[in-house]
Amino acid sequence: MDSSPKVLRTVTAIRYALPLREGGSLPGLMEADDDGLYVVKFRGAGQGAAALVSEVFFGEIARSLGLPIPEIVLVDLDVDISAAEGDPEIQDLLRSSAGLNLGIDFLPGAFPFAPPIARALAADIVWFDSLVMNVDRTAKNPNLLRWHNQVWIIDHGACLPAQHGDDPLSDAALREFPRIADHVLLKHAGSIADAHSRLAPLLSAEMIRDAAALVPDSWFIKHGREEYIDFVQKRLSSGPFAEEAERVRS
Repeated sequence: MDSSPKVLRTVTAIRYALPLREGGSLPGLMEADDDGLYVVKFRGAGQGAAALVSEVFFGEIARSLGLPIPEIVLVDLDVDISAAEGDPEIQDLLRSSAGLNLGIDFLPGAFPFAPPIARALAADIVWFDSLVMNVDRTAKNPNLLRWHNQVWIIDHGACLPAQHGDDPLSDAALREFPRIADHVLLKHAGSIADAHSRLAPLLSAEMIRDAAALVPDSWFIKHGREEYIDFVQKRLSSGPFAEEAERVRS
């Protein structure tokens, strides 16, 4: 089932098309030199490079498990693009983000999520979000889209809030995650225990390490690559996340 890329594609941004003023990351829709449109998360935004680490690392883990997620690319941004923007806030953001940023393939015509959704898929998404401590899949902000009759998961920059602190990430692996009770798909989900049986055996140490290897070295600021790997491996093998999610669902 592992279909994750061994290297992320790199595209070059050629035009800032539209601000997407949602959330705290100030993403923008950008056109690239491959004629694609990408929702770009910028390294210079307030959440910093750590949010981009989460987008790649946890997003590619989701992909390796077979969860539906748009393509993730690296977006090379030339500082000169900022000169064409009239908004001073956007100019500052682009200038501070020169170099590699994070792009998510834009799904044109996608609709916000609305039921129905298969109970097994809903359970798999709840299981994954509990594993990675994703605080941002709620009724207020589902971060789910429906495109071509398929539910897609997006936006994983808010996973593992502990990465913004100073403690080793492995310390968070055994913690409970009470915010899973706010998950938008809990009421639609089948058994989380069954999801655990389906997905946990698929997530090998090699798959976790491959996902971490996709993150540019320069994005690791406060915590190193190995810390992220250790967190997932420890939480997967010893953490109470699946039992907790099943208890909340029931």
